[in-house]
Amino acid sequence: MRSGARTSDARIGHRMSKLSKLGLVLAGYAAALLFTFAVSYLWDRLNPSPDASGGMQAFGDLLRFVAIFGVLALAPSALALYFLRPFKKFWVALSIGSLALAATGVLSALMVGRTQHSTGANLVVNFFGLMKVLGAPLFGLGFVVFALFAPTRRSRWIFVTAAAIEFAVGGYGYFCLYVLGHWPS
Repeated sequence: MRSGARTSDARIGHRMSKLSKLGLVLAGYAAALLFTFAVSYLWDRLNPSPDASGGMQAFGDLLRFVAIFGVLALAPSALALYFLRPFKKFWVALSIGSLALAATGVLSALMVGRTQHSTGANLVVNFFGLMKVLGAPLFGLGFVVFALFAPTRRSRWIFVTAAAIEFAVGGYGYFCLYVLGHWPS
């Protein structure tokens, strides 16, 4: 029975044209974006913010928007990954790229707060490093989704390793910000 379900899924996937698959995935992203806009609009209307520190409020709104969209975009991304299962070279490249991205998370976590001089380059490195550390749990969740759809065992293990690294980076960031209250210098 299980193999019959796979056969019918495969037939459905083969009956759809490449253009209709692309349209379905893009429609999913558009729906995620529209829902994110709606949630952000309702949040702003129901929770009026104080006028002080407008820049910080705007940045917080941006982070909320990216987080909501990031979670909602996992569904069309999963559909795209399902459609891309037959392409083994794609999965090899994606798994190696995910491991490289996870390694940049470790580097970012170690670099944030360590610069001695506040030059423009150091501020940029700290900003992007902080964004990478704060985004690590979302990347980790994405790598778990990749692992669920990966066609080979090797790719799955690489994605799981990358997800574990990202969750560790997120845990380190949480520990520094909420337990220690600062980045180690």
